[in-house]
Amino acid sequence: MKIDFIIGSLRSGGAERVVSTLANHFAEKGYQVRIITFKEGDRYSLNKNIERLRFHNNLPIFNYALARAFVYLIKFYFFKKNRPDIISSHINLMGLVTIPISKLFGIKIIVSEHNNHVASSKIKMTSLLWKYLYPLADAVTILTSYDYPFFSSKNKKVIVLPNPSSFKPYNGQDGSRENSILAIGDLDKYHHKGFDNLIEIAHGVIKERDDWKFVIVGEGDNGLEFLKNKIKEQGLENNIIFTGFRSDVQDIMHKSSIFMLSSRFEGLPMVLIEAASQGMACIAYDCVSGPSEIIDHNINGLLINDQNKEEMVKNTIMLIDNEVMRTTFSSNAPKSVDKFSIEKIGKKWEDLFFSLINNNSKE
Repeated sequence: MKIDFIIGSLRSGGAERVVSTLANHFAEKGYQVRIITFKEGDRYSLNKNIERLRFHNNLPIFNYALARAFVYLIKFYFFKKNRPDIISSHINLMGLVTIPISKLFGIKIIVSEHNNHVASSKIKMTSLLWKYLYPLADAVTILTSYDYPFFSSKNKKVIVLPNPSSFKPYNGQDGSRENSILAIGDLDKYHHKGFDNLIEIAHGVIKERDDWKFVIVGEGDNGLEFLKNKIKEQGLENNIIFTGFRSDVQDIMHKSSIFMLSSRFEGLPMVLIEAASQGMACIAYDCVSGPSEIIDHNINGLLINDQNKEEMVKNTIMLIDNEVMRTTFSSNAPKSVDKFSIEKIGKKWEDLFFSLINNNSKE
């Protein structure tokens, strides 16, 4: 089977990590896998058998990434030898390009949503994509059941496929963990990820427990400048650490005690799944959607009323002070996210691929 994963870039981000994880999984299983991108930003290690196609060069009057993608893919798939069995298209606006091209060249197409429909609806042209092009896709994948009623009205084959975790469950002891609270995400998406509010939460926590620190992993020059200015206003320069992009996130998770998700909205936060898999005590806003699919309140973590900063501060301090609770969450969390393992999620993707190909052979 030949599978093309198509996404804007492989810069640091949840969707990009999902594509890298799935591509590696299927390459390891012996499938012919390509990843096609249109902007620079490779951040993830890939299996040596994956073919990378970087259509990054600007074309006259086609500097806009989606326009460039359309031109390059038309030229590439024009030759039958270049066509895959399946296109797996990621981040919704890419569907504006991949769905028409797949129909033109008779290639099966799966489009994947990486956020909930309420958040995605704020993006320009999304309504046109959903109304006119999604009915033409062979399948649409969504992250949670929250979105199923909405997208099932757009396409006949909507599948709930959660984000997979590539991390093996952590079985280490918690004694070596540091007094640190970890957050991870694209700094330029500080509003989406709630990092602006995280600074205020950190101020409330550190005022009471100044022997703890916050560690924020992620890149984004504009967001970094904004957040550093906010930190300076709060006088927290010595208490909040920015690491930039890190390829050793798993090791950082092993050292940190608490993981905090401060997002205003999510699809299904892969980073929260991975933090739980590494035995971190997790605390997250119960935003739309995702955290409640991962955290069972008071069993493997804490869910906080959405965007209630005072409650987040209070419960974080409680988690700091209650080592027994942290240890209990750390023990329960890896087992609770086993359903998101790459083996289990990969099998669901594989079943979907074959169902489309077998359906094609019957037509």
